[in-house]
Amino acid sequence: MDGQFLDLMTQIGSAAREAAAELAFAPPEQKALALRKAADHIDAGWYNTILPANQKDMEFAREKGLSEAMLDRLRLDGDRIAAIADAVREVAAQPDPVGRVLEEWDRPSGLHIQRVATPLGVVGVIYESRPNVTADAGALCLKAGNAVILRGGSESFHSSAAIHESMVWGLQQAGLPEAAIQMVPVRDRDMVQAMLGAVDYIDVIVPRGGKGLVGLVQREARVPVFAHLEGICHVYADGAADLEKARRVVLNAKTRRTGICGSAECLLIDRAFYAKHGAVLIEDLLKAGVEVRTEGELLKVSGTVQAQPDDFGREFLDMIIAVKLVDGVDGAIAHIRRYGSNHTESVLTEDDAVAARFFQRLDSAILMRNVSTQFADGGEFGMGGEIGIATGKMHARGPVGAEQLCSFKYLVTGDGTIRG
Repeated sequence: MDGQFLDLMTQIGSAAREAAAELAFAPPEQKALALRKAADHIDAGWYNTILPANQKDMEFAREKGLSEAMLDRLRLDGDRIAAIADAVREVAAQPDPVGRVLEEWDRPSGLHIQRVATPLGVVGVIYESRPNVTADAGALCLKAGNAVILRGGSESFHSSAAIHESMVWGLQQAGLPEAAIQMVPVRDRDMVQAMLGAVDYIDVIVPRGGKGLVGLVQREARVPVFAHLEGICHVYADGAADLEKARRVVLNAKTRRTGICGSAECLLIDRAFYAKHGAVLIEDLLKAGVEVRTEGELLKVSGTVQAQPDDFGREFLDMIIAVKLVDGVDGAIAHIRRYGSNHTESVLTEDDAVAARFFQRLDSAILMRNVSTQFADGGEFGMGGEIGIATGKMHARGPVGAEQLCSFKYLVTGDGTIRG
């Protein structure tokens, strides 16, 4: 790796370490003020600053040949920028997670022990396409008392930089160190490698992007990782599903926004449901313009196409869905265990026993009943946004909000207490 990138990492990392030390005891009101000021700056500059920057990125992305779904992830407009500012305000309004007493107890020895939430330190976030992550990650890390180093995708470089300016403005207005929220100022991929090896400066890496990015981070990071794997989300229509609920949920889960990780990529239809209602769910998807890839008996449905072996277990991020018939809830569970990514699965049923079995026997980060998978989102969970959906099993799972960006320490008090 070129020495200039290691030097840049040292510079950014050292500044982040210093900022993190100050943020660890920054008053909640000061952090909240920084976020409110940042949100106001986003609102004030959206038309003259953020939108033109995004248009530059859109031109660059089209030249690179990005898919329509990826372009949708990148695209900003007035409503989306307003939503970014609102998400920052939501984080500002949340209770401060730092210093919470998570648990406390007394020991016969005379010790009083508290487990107290503390910041992680410095968080590195590596992401692709979606410029809103710049604000979400910056806001959530700051709320949790962490400094953050942001490395956005090359296609969102200008948009992220414009949003980052607003975050820095907020820090300045609140008297917090500007290095609390830093953005890697170059597009070079060597900076990703530099971050992955920065054990002296970064406490945890959060990758947010496609399988290639997350796989690279998991393979090569020397820093601990909160993995955000693919969103291979399943919807299972049980034999006891309510037809109208099922039609509504399936259509929304696939078509509301196809380029997000909570978009349904596979529909599993119980044979009992199919016997009662036929191909209505498939027909709804076809009418909405979705390409339905399937196999066996379902290929008789006009408009469907033959599924390839890798279509089950694939994140399309497009108007494409894989559909399969299964035998009961156990058939659905077996399929999801084989092909899922432990992200989000939804069961459509009015049978409590089926729902309980689905919830008990699957271990995805998010399990739903009669709910669109598009709700797999920290904002919808009341977290005011998220850095990502963690699909691993260590520390943080599901939406990673401010609380999940905290660790803890033990505070032990006595009265001249000694151990015999």
